Amino acid sequence: MQKVLVTGAAGFIGFHSCRRLLDEGREVVGLDNLNGYYDVALKKARLALLTGYDRFRFVKASLEDRGELSSIMESGRFHCAVNLAAQAGVRYSLVNPHAYADSNLSGFLNILEGCRNTGVRHLVFASSSSVYGLNAQTPFSTHDNVDHPVSLYAATKKANELMAHSYSHLYGISVTGLRFFTVYGPWGRPDMALFKFTKAILDDEPIEIYNHGKMQRDFTYIDDITEGILRVVDRPPVADPDWSGNASDPSSSSAPYRIYNIGNNRPVGLMEFIEILENALGKKAKKKFLPMQPGDVTTTYADITALEEAVGFRPGTPLENGIRAFVAWYKQYYRSFVPIVPRNGTPASHRAGLGA
Repeated sequence: MQKVLVTGAAGFIGFHSCRRLLDEGREVVGLDNLNGYYDVALKKARLALLTGYDRFRFVKASLEDRGELSSIMESGRFHCAVNLAAQAGVRYSLVNPHAYADSNLSGFLNILEGCRNTGVRHLVFASSSSVYGLNAQTPFSTHDNVDHPVSLYAATKKANELMAHSYSHLYGISVTGLRFFTVYGPWGRPDMALFKFTKAILDDEPIEIYNHGKMQRDFTYIDDITEGILRVVDRPPVADPDWSGNASDPSSSSAPYRIYNIGNNRPVGLMEFIEILENALGKKAKKKFLPMQPGDVTTTYADITALEEAVGFRPGTPLENGIRAFVAWYKQYYRSFVPIVPRNGTPASHRAGLGA
């Protein structure tokens, strides 16, 4: 039986990935530190569903704890590691940059060292569409240069790709990086636009719309993300014999290393997104239009050709279907629509991050 380590197991993508791996018959060890970046009760509720599987074991730990992570990986002897743990959020990286250095850089280095020292055959890790930064060529291709990030969060994700390549080159570890494009769906993150907009509309409070609504995102439904992850897990990359440093492709290598986009391949305008949500809720939003926020980009749009060629899969869940599924989950989970309160004890605003 294949044994998989999933970090960030109590997170949005981590939870869904664990459940898919378990449903496929894998043995999963889920690691998470249950930090307070957003509602810990939501994370615990996700974990409660996972602990119903006999083949799931949860370990509370942080990537930054080198000794503990090393011990977990040494005792586990994992076939594959899926690293989804990270400090998320573009805007929060402007407020607490050191959290990103600790988790996304030091923590990721600990994962790489764990893979090297324990013989993990394949490392799959989360990157982000944020790495495209100032790139204006659309759709965003993994063949494009991504050397101009516009947030520290994006810079740490680009750094992860570079760090992973160095370990793949030095130690022959098969490594796959996945650039996620605005993931949404049931059990989603409360700091993301769909979650916050839904709460605000139901509470009859205004939503804050940045860049006066002139933004587009390639929204990707969570089931499409997990399908992509599952397919990639089973296809460790091999060295590309045709790769050349004279005409280098940043998405592949002479090492067993690949980078893929996972997106819906259909950017949707922010105002259209809000209209679809209003229709799903049966209620109009009160709108407050604001200028562009630092660290944001106006458009994300994934070229998914490489993913389709490699694993035979194209994400394609219609946004209308995905939003309806989220709304149904939200209404069930928050039956009384209790306000989400962050750790400082004050009600959370409805200022939403679109994500990248």
